[in-house]
Amino acid sequence: MNIIGISGWSGNGKTTLLTRLIPALKARGFKVSTIKHAHHKFDIDVPGKDSYRHREAGAEEVLISSSNRWALMHENHDNGEAHLEDLIARMAPVDILLVEGFKSESFPKIEVWRQESGTEPRVASDDSIVALATPDLTYVAPVPILNLNNENAIADFIVQYFKLEVTTNETAG
Repeated sequence: MNIIGISGWSGNGKTTLLTRLIPALKARGFKVSTIKHAHHKFDIDVPGKDSYRHREAGAEEVLISSSNRWALMHENHDNGEAHLEDLIARMAPVDILLVEGFKSESFPKIEVWRQESGTEPRVASDDSIVALATPDLTYVAPVPILNLNNENAIADFIVQYFKLEVTTNETAG
């Protein structure tokens, strides 16, 4: 599986980029999945639901299934947060796995950065960053600068980075 991260400080546009990048990669004929890092207070289960009651009763894992989708909830207990490699191992194989967040983990990442965010890009101090996606195309970085507003160019970069073969005629414009 080809794994690349979309990382950066909160508020720089990671999720917005991903929601545009996924269809751009799919249009090129690739199967795409994502892993999203969430804040520690995040929970998809709510009190009163059967799945919540199962977890509260002590189930280690609860899998919920319907005709539309299924979701697995695994209790971390005292083990702390799951490692990225453990989460990746649970994923079904796809052509490209996009990982949002996990900026401190060492794997290939495209950093998303906007000058107006008031943050500094991490590209100078993180050698796992392979490109910087920003609207400031004059920014000088030790990696390629990608136009944050051009998901097709970023999709093309990912395809070239992994040396993949596009199976449709949908390419950058």
